[in-house]
Amino acid sequence: MTRKSPFDPLKDAAKYVRAFRNKPFVVKIGGDILADGALRRSICGQLALLSSFGIPLVVVHGGGPAVDRVCQHLGLGTQKIAGRRVTTPEVLEAAKMVLKGGVQMELIAELQAAGLLAVGLSGQDAGLLRAGRRPPVVMDGQNVDFGCVGDIEFAEPRVLHVLIDGGYVPVVAPFTVDGTQQILNTNADSVAAAIAAALKVEKLFFVLKEGGLLADPENPHSLLPFVDVAKVTELEASGTIQTGMRPKIAAALSALGAGVTSVHFVSGILSDSILAEVFTNEGSGTMLVAQRPSEPSS
Repeated sequence: MTRKSPFDPLKDAAKYVRAFRNKPFVVKIGGDILADGALRRSICGQLALLSSFGIPLVVVHGGGPAVDRVCQHLGLGTQKIAGRRVTTPEVLEAAKMVLKGGVQMELIAELQAAGLLAVGLSGQDAGLLRAGRRPPVVMDGQNVDFGCVGDIEFAEPRVLHVLIDGGYVPVVAPFTVDGTQQILNTNADSVAAAIAAALKVEKLFFVLKEGGLLADPENPHSLLPFVDVAKVTELEASGTIQTGMRPKIAAALSALGAGVTSVHFVSGILSDSILAEVFTNEGSGTMLVAQRPSEPSS
């Protein structure tokens, strides 16, 4: 009987380090995770370790809960439909103040404390993300005007290449501009997917409170470790994918359709979940691919 070597986990990790070195990852961190200082610190530590193994990073951040708090303080109404924010001109001003101010600055400070050279951007910088203002649409049976919200039309990632090549970690706030340079609020999941597609990354991560994609939203133990687009379509049809996950799934499918190899949903609460997802065979969350590998013929 062959005994398992205590160095097997290290060998497995080394295998993944070799596979992913110099291949950028895009990591989108949800605002509810960033609001907790301890969780933010833990995630930044994990990202620093990825970087130390030669994996370039682009970080995209949300900040919805912080925007909600400021809007409430200012007496501004907040409305979300299918997980997406309705953005009046007043809410847009609050979002600019919160996301490019407090949320991004705190995240950059934590990344730099972990040893990373982080640089704050938005989709406005160097023409990174061009968008068109979203027209009124029918969603869930009602006419909706999302206001100052942009749907991404294309990404120009040159500034990201320059920063990555210089050893920096771009940290992107979820704003875009239209052809007149009007700033538009844009879903951070969509921003992460567009950047991942433009960079042709190996992996796109969504760091969230949940441990991953669940077969039963009411059962936290029903984690699906590996799914393909066909399975996600089935889950959507059954109503399993609910409001908060809908924009993330839409963004993930968009990224896969544009050539991103895999999308990962991982917990920002469980310790070292990103590292486990990257460097272990078992992973920690849900890995989504376009199509399951074909079974070898017998």
